[in-house]
Amino acid sequence: MVTGLINENPIIYPKKERRLRTDTSTTDEDIKDPEHPNTLEDLRVVTEDSVEVDDENSYVRVTFTPTVEHCSMATVIGLCVRVKLLRSLPSRYKIDIRVAPGSHATEDALNKQLNDKERVAAALENPNLVEMVDECLPSEE
Repeated sequence: MVTGLINENPIIYPKKERRLRTDTSTTDEDIKDPEHPNTLEDLRVVTEDSVEVDDENSYVRVTFTPTVEHCSMATVIGLCVRVKLLRSLPSRYKIDIRVAPGSHATEDALNKQLNDKERVAAALENPNLVEMVDECLPSEE
């Protein structure tokens, strides 16, 4: 995918047994990391506990933790999570994507960028970014 990896040897974690969810499904376990062949779940960038779903108020928040605090792919990761949720959830849901507090050097800027509709729309007009996002997401059957 990407040459010159920021984190050449990420820690790969064993998969946890999943809780049975009674609310809307928002599984992000199939999203691949932009730099590695592993999923965001394998790398614990996104965990089940980092996904909050409030079905009654149509709200979803995903807090992700980049593998390194200077991860240059953090914006792409956040965009992948947002696109996966946009494609998976009914349009009534408000989606909030956040970087875990203290996990990235430019946390505030990333959070602002990932939750600004105009910036997200502009990013999704960039064919190179869309290609990267599509490579990270499972193909829809």
